[in-house]
Amino acid sequence: MNIFAEIRELILTTLEQMVTAGDLPDGLNLEPITTEPPRDPAHGDMATNAAMVLAKPAKMKPRDIADALAGKLAEDPRITSAEVAGPGFLNLRLAPTVWQGIAKTVLSEGTGFGRGSLGQGQKVNVEYVSANPTGPLHVGHTRGAVFGDALASLLDFAGYDVTREYYINDGGAQVDVLARSVYLRYLEAHGQEVAFPEGTYPGDYLIAVGEALKDKVGDDYLDKGEQYWLEDVRSFATEKMMDLIRSDLKALGVEMDVFYSEKSLYGTGRIEAALEDLKNKGLIYEGVLEPPKGKKPEDWEPREQTLFKSTEHGDDVDRPVMKSDGGWTYFAPDIAYHYDKVQRGFDQLIDVFGADHGGYVKRMKAAVSALSDGKVPLDIKLTQLVKLFKNGEPFKMSKRAGTFVTLRDVVDQVGPDVTRFVMLTRKNDAMLDFDFDKVLEQSRENPVFYVQYAHARVASVLRKAAEAGIATDDATLAAADLSLLNHESELGVLRKLAEWPRLVETAARTNEPHRVAFYLYELAGDLHGLWNKGNEVTSLRFIQDDAATSQAKIALARSTAIVIAAGLGILGVNPAEEMR
Repeated sequence: MNIFAEIRELILTTLEQMVTAGDLPDGLNLEPITTEPPRDPAHGDMATNAAMVLAKPAKMKPRDIADALAGKLAEDPRITSAEVAGPGFLNLRLAPTVWQGIAKTVLSEGTGFGRGSLGQGQKVNVEYVSANPTGPLHVGHTRGAVFGDALASLLDFAGYDVTREYYINDGGAQVDVLARSVYLRYLEAHGQEVAFPEGTYPGDYLIAVGEALKDKVGDDYLDKGEQYWLEDVRSFATEKMMDLIRSDLKALGVEMDVFYSEKSLYGTGRIEAALEDLKNKGLIYEGVLEPPKGKKPEDWEPREQTLFKSTEHGDDVDRPVMKSDGGWTYFAPDIAYHYDKVQRGFDQLIDVFGADHGGYVKRMKAAVSALSDGKVPLDIKLTQLVKLFKNGEPFKMSKRAGTFVTLRDVVDQVGPDVTRFVMLTRKNDAMLDFDFDKVLEQSRENPVFYVQYAHARVASVLRKAAEAGIATDDATLAAADLSLLNHESELGVLRKLAEWPRLVETAARTNEPHRVAFYLYELAGDLHGLWNKGNEVTSLRFIQDDAATSQAKIALARSTAIVIAAGLGILGVNPAEEMR
């Protein structure tokens, strides 16, 4: 039940009737018409832009359209008033029975309330994390992992067929560096003293890998040139690092459907096939690029390269796919990887990148546009940096990693639930401050506590009701006399619950799961406000002297807990039954 969609449908039907009656001209585009909560709740329950949108194409004054529309809408029993404001804004107030019915719907549908059909089963690939397999995940990867996972869950909730995917960057030179670093640890495991040259990975996490390599091959690689051991150690080290990464993701509650290896693109003809597809479309050519901006002419050595004509698909410049020495550029396997996604039949692609990949957005979108003939949209979401604090001071590096704070450092200190929720308290492209002390505070200033506390309060109400012998199963609560929920504070909570299906749809359309976290905080605030008023006004308390009244009040509380649980489920956070 999406009451906003229902009222919008009422408005569209009424406008069509006005067209039939000759009150409006034929051929108007009604698609841009919206119904949404007004910015100021004092103005009503809903606002529509219908008159403002139609005035110009109808060649009428918006106020005249609004006045005529308001009179007809007021005839519907769900609407108690339709008021025209300003030049033609239309504010609507709905009958209390509409809001009271929301609780019954939530109780009947459970955590499925708000699940939508927006996606209509479209196949969406969400690629996220995709860290180089050279070490444990750091805090930047953590934010990308949480964001991507929550987005995937949100899209699933909105009716899409979602595939969660991790692209293993195991085809580049950094994997050779990993192999050499593991070999040094292997020598250490044999009692040799080693020094880590600049550019290698000195973190303690490779000690166990070096020892495991010793257990596997014994002394076979001692005193041997890397031409003897490099390829084997590369594969061994990559596998061990991916085991570590999978373990880190599991600790955060993230499970992938697909792990796709970049290395599988090399020597298999897949890169060649993708570029052949582009060549057949006239998008691959031999040419010389202009010097990069900021380069002096004497610093620039023009050379002929194989180029992708990405400017034909919105990029700023054409991009090289093959170097002058015949080797692939970094971009070539990325094109092939996305070509594979298109070939797998996805209707939509989403990539979650760190903020340092901002320069990659246009070229990657151009590639997907070209490969799919513009039929498969690619949305690239950039996640900004996370600044860590503890005791008011910047939180420093992890000894285990050597150079950065790991995902495990964060999860071990505050737990996966807190980590995930806090990572979604800012929009993905905004900087995020993560204070280890504040995220564990039990106060309104800590959003994850505030939301979980609301759910725990409802759980405590249900326990007390059971002790009092009051039936609180969802079917019984749904059958309660919900007309008893008539105080403005109670109706306020119900109005907020009614926004949930619309919120899910909006968040899914914009690929913005942080909207769910914001909504849950507001909903929790409404419940806490009602709870606190119950301390002063006894009639607002959830448990009353008679069971019938109690069940109506508890129906409201339970409905709130159901929506909170559904929202937390999207974010990958467990709802709390009690706070300790």
